[in-house]
Amino acid sequence: MGPPRLKAPHEVDAMAASGAILAGVLDALAAAVAVGVTTSDLDALARELIRAAGGTPSFLGYRGFPGAICASPNDLVVHGIPGPRPLADGDLLSMDVGVTYDGWVTDAARTVLVGEGTDDDRRLVAAGEAALVDAVAACRPGNMTGDVGAAVQRRAEAMGVAVFPSLIGHGVGRRLHEEPPVPNVGRPGQGIHLRPGLTIAVEPMLTLGRPAIRMAGDGWSVFTVDGARATHAEVTVAVGEDGPRVLTPWGGDARW
Repeated sequence: MGPPRLKAPHEVDAMAASGAILAGVLDALAAAVAVGVTTSDLDALARELIRAAGGTPSFLGYRGFPGAICASPNDLVVHGIPGPRPLADGDLLSMDVGVTYDGWVTDAARTVLVGEGTDDDRRLVAAGEAALVDAVAACRPGNMTGDVGAAVQRRAEAMGVAVFPSLIGHGVGRRLHEEPPVPNVGRPGQGIHLRPGLTIAVEPMLTLGRPAIRMAGDGWSVFTVDGARATHAEVTVAVGEDGPRVLTPWGGDARW
């Protein structure tokens, strides 16, 4: 384990170009989610869009992963393998995407409802996005990774949902996973210093049930232990001299 690799301003700009592709892909995937669409359909769409923009899917083939996206419905928290399962009214779907462009990797995820969903589902998705916004706000010089985790934890608990302490974010840049680990729980003032040029994937993963997980037999899919639904919201963030810069602004710049 070495120190985090800090990026120069021109390198952050290069990552932003990768992130712009990714944000567009995530928004297109969210718009394509509908009853009867399969997660394989969404995977094919992501491959087409990423390659048309001159990028490559970072997840495809990573440690043997067979998809360009992770598609995780309902109680599947993360790392779901795309397949022939058609989406049904009332499903909750998390989509995680990585893009490599000009040698720079970015990583982001969002969760959408298929149809209206329940009040609890809407609260869960809203909690994930609110926790992500709070976590991004904590990504400023002088703070620590513990401040980021504490921000996620505070927002989740205030909205009545639970955080998976074992599922964390990470550094990102030339590789999909770099130092440092970025927790979703923590204490302010603890962990790794956030310095200008640090680029990290911040990704709250929350549930309506118990914050415990089980691994499926495929070696990838991570489920809740109790069948409760989960949400995943993620952006790649650069720590700047004046504060955070979201490099994968899905949902529009105004959100960030």
